[in-house]
Amino acid sequence: MEILLLLIYSGIVWLIFFKYKLLPWNTISQVIVITIPVVAIAMLILLLNIYAPSSHDVRVMNYTVEIVPTVTGQVVEVPVEPNEHVKKGDVLFKINPEPFELKIKNLEAKIPMLEAKVVSARAYDRELESQLTSANSQIRVIQSQLDLAIKRLEQTKALAESGAGSKFDYEQAQTNLANFQGQIAVAEANKSQVLQKMSAQSSDGELSEIAQARSALEEAKAQIAQAEWDLSQTTFYAPADGRVINLQLRPGAMAVQFPIKPVMSFVEDEQWVTALFHQNELRYVEDGNEAEIALKTYPNRIIKCEVEHIVWANAQGQLTASGMIPDTQQTEFHEGRFAVRLKIAEEDKDLFLASGAVGQGAIYTERGKIIHLVRKVILRVGTKMDWLVLKLH
Repeated sequence: MEILLLLIYSGIVWLIFFKYKLLPWNTISQVIVITIPVVAIAMLILLLNIYAPSSHDVRVMNYTVEIVPTVTGQVVEVPVEPNEHVKKGDVLFKINPEPFELKIKNLEAKIPMLEAKVVSARAYDRELESQLTSANSQIRVIQSQLDLAIKRLEQTKALAESGAGSKFDYEQAQTNLANFQGQIAVAEANKSQVLQKMSAQSSDGELSEIAQARSALEEAKAQIAQAEWDLSQTTFYAPADGRVINLQLRPGAMAVQFPIKPVMSFVEDEQWVTALFHQNELRYVEDGNEAEIALKTYPNRIIKCEVEHIVWANAQGQLTASGMIPDTQQTEFHEGRFAVRLKIAEEDKDLFLASGAVGQGAIYTERGKIIHLVRKVILRVGTKMDWLVLKLH
């Protein structure tokens, strides 16, 4: 564009000073003729970089998902092809489900037995409660008989000592008292045994039989739920619309649940376009400003965009968390650029943009609109140069 303007200016100078000789060609006119384009072009470039900043580092980027299986097993099916477009929910690969199905069957076979143990333990618990009730009743009966025997012993003793009663009755009362004392001791021992059996926790800290059975049943149900989830993970589905790139997974391969060993890379259709600008070029750039880009994959085509937002951060604004004091003695300093995220306009929204495509672009601010035309011409002339393939091999 600058060359075109110089050619037009040179033509005007030739017409004025040489063709029609409207002005004399002397030292003063020569200085003026040379100074005007230098100052004008310098001012034009300065204003263009402020009001219509350009970037020669425009990039198209897609979200890439590293596919890592959540279970380990042998791959039995890979129904996708490399670089084939798939929809969200399409099957990417399948792992042999038989080991997981067998595990579920084995766990489900244990459930009836564990449930029977719980029922048996509960029945045993109810039996112990019945035994405890019976023991308490027996103790109360024997205790009343013991109280009566003590009273009879005191009465027969008093009668025997006064001569009003026989010594045999007193001895019989002593025998009855000893008998009831022995019976209540046996009843108390039986009650103590029942209480020990009913204790929820023994002296060793182990769970009671009913608690153990219930715990084993719940653990088996949790294992079944985990096994069913593992079985569902044997079929891996596309997380979004996109393409599988560099597909090397084949049936028979072992898919391992290891975070740093993905089995394939999935490139989503959702993408974003960024343009990198120097920090002092963005003073007047705002969200919603008009923008244009020209990618090398589409020579001689201008893609309409608008500014979505400016990413006001870069790596230079971050200090690495460590126990070291930041080193401020850096000898070289390179100004970090800021990224501007661009949104493709509706008219070009269906245009295929390859992930990794690069090119140039410009943003048109709300100021200096009269010189936006110059930037648009420069951008269009530049994209025509993308037709040239300058290599000898």
